[in-house]
Amino acid sequence: MSRGAGYDRHITIFSPEGRLYQVEYAFKAISNSGVTSIGVRGKDSCVIVTQHKVPDKLLDSSTIRHIYPLTPKIGCVMTGLVPDARSAVSRAQREAAEFRYKFGYEIPPDMLAKRMANINQVYTQHAAMRPLGVSMILIGLDDERGPQLFKIDPAGYFVGFKATAAGAKQTESLNHLEKKLKKEKELNEEEAIELAITTLSTVLSSDFKATEIDVGVVSVRNPKFRTLEVSEIEEHLQRIVEKD
Repeated sequence: MSRGAGYDRHITIFSPEGRLYQVEYAFKAISNSGVTSIGVRGKDSCVIVTQHKVPDKLLDSSTIRHIYPLTPKIGCVMTGLVPDARSAVSRAQREAAEFRYKFGYEIPPDMLAKRMANINQVYTQHAAMRPLGVSMILIGLDDERGPQLFKIDPAGYFVGFKATAAGAKQTESLNHLEKKLKKEKELNEEEAIELAITTLSTVLSSDFKATEIDVGVVSVRNPKFRTLEVSEIEEHLQRIVEKD
């Protein structure tokens, strides 16, 4: 019998190596989802891009979404198990609404990220709960700090990023983003969108149609979080082709 056997039965029990297997399996669920998402922060904007996969021809593609608005200036992309994602999004929206009601102004992105990370962490220490098999990349516009990009994982860890990725091709995406951001430090809105799309396109080795990706943007010029229309995505794809 191997030394690690049986320690993955309970979420609250450490293995002799000091690992929590159930939490590690939640990370596995994210990478097994088959979807990759990218987040990029520019000097005046933040962008999230994810694949728009329709698993069945009979499905209405307009009802499939991974990008959600949380407050007027904050949005997120969820990567992993869709039912878990919907649960986390509805909790985040509730937390943001409670903050607005209590304090009279919109919750800042870092406060919302911290709150969601705290909730995720509690899920790792109660036997009656399980961690959510989903990773949240959250973008927003802070009145004091400008554009913000955070990633929250099932273990309850969160940190700010210049650019990040989640899902099936996370490692390859991060390597690509690192190389690109070494050259270009400050990106404007257009460059941030195009870097996110080209990263996704490169790691998946495919040229996307405008209907195959979803893009969410928040910027100083237009502080309201919004998802781009198909025609706008098409313009960006066209520009990327012309650059190449």
